[in-house]
Amino acid sequence: MAADIALGAHHGTGQTRKAAASGWIGSALEYYDFFIYATAAALIFPQLFFPEDSPKMAIIASLATYGVGYVMRPIGAFVLGHWGDTHGRKNVLLICLFLMGLSTMAVGLLPTYHQVGILAPVLLVLLRLIQGFAVAGEISGASSMILEHAPFGRRGFFSSFTLQGVQAGQILAAAVFLPLAHYMSPDSFNSWGWRIPFLLSVVVLIAGWIIRREVEETPAFTEESTHHAVPKAPVVQAFRESWADMLRVGICSLMNVIPVVATIFGAAYAVQPGYGIGFQKDVYLWIPVVGNIVAVLVIPYVGNLSDRIGRRLPMAVGSVLAGLLSFAYLYAISIHNVPLAFVISLLMWGVVYQGYNAVFPSFYPEMFPTRTRVTGMAIAQNIGTMITALLPALFVAVAPPGSHNIPLTVGAITLAITVVVAIAAMSARESFRVRLADLGNKQARPVDKDEYDRLRAQAIAGAALAKA
Repeated sequence: MAADIALGAHHGTGQTRKAAASGWIGSALEYYDFFIYATAAALIFPQLFFPEDSPKMAIIASLATYGVGYVMRPIGAFVLGHWGDTHGRKNVLLICLFLMGLSTMAVGLLPTYHQVGILAPVLLVLLRLIQGFAVAGEISGASSMILEHAPFGRRGFFSSFTLQGVQAGQILAAAVFLPLAHYMSPDSFNSWGWRIPFLLSVVVLIAGWIIRREVEETPAFTEESTHHAVPKAPVVQAFRESWADMLRVGICSLMNVIPVVATIFGAAYAVQPGYGIGFQKDVYLWIPVVGNIVAVLVIPYVGNLSDRIGRRLPMAVGSVLAGLLSFAYLYAISIHNVPLAFVISLLMWGVVYQGYNAVFPSFYPEMFPTRTRVTGMAIAQNIGTMITALLPALFVAVAPPGSHNIPLTVGAITLAITVVVAIAAMSARESFRVRLADLGNKQARPVDKDEYDRLRAQAIAGAALAKA
């Protein structure tokens, strides 16, 4: 215990902040890249990369390419998770950074269907596969790095910065599209304006590399390396020792259904001509922007709350409430009520979903020991998110343009998934008072609450003093 406390005190003033900044900027880049693709897939790719003979099939095909990136994520998780647990957290995060940045820039250089025919969607899918492979190691690697640098009693707070970066990346993605969609003519935007956000990813790529190279490898991994305890086959070890927790993480990761509803299917439902809703593209883009701005503000507070009351309750409550609000969000779109859609977006996406979103970066890696932490989290989380990534095409298939009760149909599927997530979260061991060295040990005993509160207050005071 003394070692844990000393480690936390040391890194609370130096490497903890650098690790949090590295996780933030890296996740912002990865998900800026990922979500500019998602936005383009919903708004303009159906017209650019697929035949226009059938609008419905073009929408389904375009959203399916979004899902294809998730299909590659489990493969990336096996490879990058192995690398993170055998070669270190810092190394795997640099690999993720460059793969994602370069593949995204390449999307901005692609020819369209009208220029090269079927080769256009083939190249699009290929680059999407590289994106999916790269992003598979980002959150698990960043969360593990921050968690292992964070002082005891503040792991939830600092780990939440990984997801704050994700939300910031989404804000940046939509914010780049907004002035382009608003000020450019439709012909210019569809011709070349859409390429600008993809090419701009080089700026964040350079910033991420500069920050990440300054972060030291985590003491927990370094200690494992020093004592020759790094596993040769972390994938095998993770499945053998932690299969039940990997199953929980996989099920909980189905909560990705909420961003799918909010930013992917919601966008297609609102703006695609086949649905007949008729939201303007630039107007609709403000909905996820505002929701994510609220999320950026809320996430650290929820992460801090999870250090006080535990991980499971915020996860479960946030999941179910977000599922319930999906009905209202889709209904607001269906009646073309922009102010109501904004309000529901703020509640669903910006506030209650953060009960899950801000907590899982600490909750997931705390289920696993150091030797298999990146692997166990990466494989399970990416399998879960791969399943939910197929939902946009499913939603369009079960609630296609011209069908009735679209909010009820899609909302019911969403709520059912979030209820299952809440049950899985509540079945897990509570881990916020378990010291770092004991994480993943089913027999580990949490620190006494009074002692934990004292140590947490000490860590907060130490960080405030160092900042002053």
